[in-house]
Amino acid sequence: MIIPDVFSDDRGYFLEAMNIESLARVGIDATIVQENQAFSYRGVLRGLHFQKYPLAQGKLVRAIQGKILDVAVDVRIGSPTFGQHYKTVLSDENQHQLWIPPGFAHGALTLSETSIMAYYCTAPYSKEHSVSIRYNDPDLAIDWELESFILTELDRNAPLLKEIDSGFNYPN
Repeated sequence: MIIPDVFSDDRGYFLEAMNIESLARVGIDATIVQENQAFSYRGVLRGLHFQKYPLAQGKLVRAIQGKILDVAVDVRIGSPTFGQHYKTVLSDENQHQLWIPPGFAHGALTLSETSIMAYYCTAPYSKEHSVSIRYNDPDLAIDWELESFILTELDRNAPLLKEIDSGFNYPN
C-alpha cells in the first residue's frame, strides 16, 4: 500500500499521485512507461489480468473518482503465497494506492455508482503477452463483496489459475 501525503485546504486538495523517488524509498524500483485510466459503472469487474515476460507489468493503481475494490493475486510458481490474494478499497476519499508488481494478477471492481481508476504501468500493453484468470476461480476464493458483475466475455470465460502457465517463477 502506498499512502501519499494529501494537503487539503479550503480550495480542495493536492497530492503527488506518482513520484519515482518516493517509490524507490519503499523499495519499488520502477520506470513508468504508460498511464491508463478506466471509467466504470457500479458492478464493473475488470480482471484478473497480468502480462508475461518480456512485457511483464508492474502497476501502481489508484481511484481518481469513486470507490474500487482492488485485488492482487500471486501467480509466481513456487511462491509460498502462490494463488493467494490481497484486496483493499481504493477511493477518492482515502487516496490510497496499491503497487502490484510483475508476477501478480490484478482485478478491480467498482463499488460506487461510477469510478475512474488510474494505473501507471512499467511496460506497455501487449495483447500477445496478456493473460486473464477467471475472477471467480474457486481456488482463489476472492470475496468480491457484490453479487452481480458487469464483465467482458474474456473475463467471464477466462481459465482458472491451475489451467495456465503464468511464466513467473519464484523468487524471480
